[in-house]
Amino acid sequence: MTNQSYDQNISTDETESTIDSLQAPSRWADFVSRFLKKKLGVISLIVIVTMYSVGIFAPILAPYSYTEQNLERSLEGPSKEHILGTDRLGRDMFSRVLYSIRTTLIVTFAVIVSGSLILGTCLGLISGYKGGITDTIIMRIGDVFASLPGLPLLILINAALSPKINELSLWIDNNTFIDGFQDSGAASYITIFFALSLFSWVGSARLIRSQVLAIRERDYITAARSIGLRPRRIIFKHLLPNISNLLILLISGSLGAIAGSEIVLTWFGVGVQPPAASFGQMLYAGSGARTFQAHPHLLLVPAFFVTMLMFAFNILGDALNDVLRRD
Repeated sequence: MTNQSYDQNISTDETESTIDSLQAPSRWADFVSRFLKKKLGVISLIVIVTMYSVGIFAPILAPYSYTEQNLERSLEGPSKEHILGTDRLGRDMFSRVLYSIRTTLIVTFAVIVSGSLILGTCLGLISGYKGGITDTIIMRIGDVFASLPGLPLLILINAALSPKINELSLWIDNNTFIDGFQDSGAASYITIFFALSLFSWVGSARLIRSQVLAIRERDYITAARSIGLRPRRIIFKHLLPNISNLLILLISGSLGAIAGSEIVLTWFGVGVQPPAASFGQMLYAGSGARTFQAHPHLLLVPAFFVTMLMFAFNILGDALNDVLRRD
C-alpha cells in the first residue's frame, strides 16, 4: 500500500513537470532588457525611486521637524536657512515636502498591497477560475462599487469613519502601553486607508478575471485538473505566474491613481490630518489667489513635486505597457 502511494506521488510529480513544460518559459530577462531600452521609462522609475527613498529617510534628511514652528519667520521666501521658504506658521517647506512624500508613500503602498494587489488579485483569480455563481456574486459586488460616485462617496466615508477612528485612537492612548498614538496622526492614515481600499480592488479584479477566463481552458490547466490537482494549487502555481505581466501593469497604474486620490482627499480636508504632513494640505494652504500673488512659493513648491511625481507615474506606466504588450 505504501509502495502504491509512493508510485502514485511519483507519477503525479512527473505529470506536473510535464504540465510546467507546456507553459510559456519565463521571460523576465527579456522584459528587463526591453524595459531598459525605454529611456524615459527608466528615467521616470529613477525619479519615483529617488523621491520615495527621500521620503523613507525624511527623519534623517529633513533639516527641521515638519511640525517645528517659528512665527517670526512666517511666509519667508527661499533662503539659505530655508531653501524652499516657510509657510504661514514658519515651518520649513523643504522638511514638509520630504514628509509629504513619506505620507504619499505610506498610503499608496498600504492601499495597493491590501486592495489592488491582495484583495483584487484573489477575487479576480477566484472569480475567473470558479465561474458560475461565485463569479456572478463577485462581479455584481464589483458593479455596485463601480457604479457609486467615487470621490463624493470617499469624502462621506472618510467623514463617517474619522470620529470612530479618533475614539479608537483615544482609547489606545488611555488603555494601552502605546503613548501618543492620537497625536501621531495615525488615525487619519487608517481612515483614508480603509476608504481607498474599498474601491481600489474593483478594477484589478475585473482585469485579472478576464485574463484568467482567457487562459483557464489552455492545455496545461486542463491537464492539471485531470490529474486531480487542487484548485488552490492550480490557481497559485499555474494561473498566477501567467498573469504576472498584468499585475505589473496594475501596480504601476494604481500608484499614480491612489497617490492622487490621497492628495485630493486631503485637499478637501477629509484625508490625512495635521500634524501629519501632506501635499494636499500644502496645496490647499497656497491655493488662494491673493495668497499666490503675495507668496507664490506656498503653491509652486508642492505643485512642482506633485506634478513631477504624477508625470513620472504616467511615463512609467506607458513604458511598461509598451514592453509588456509585446508578450
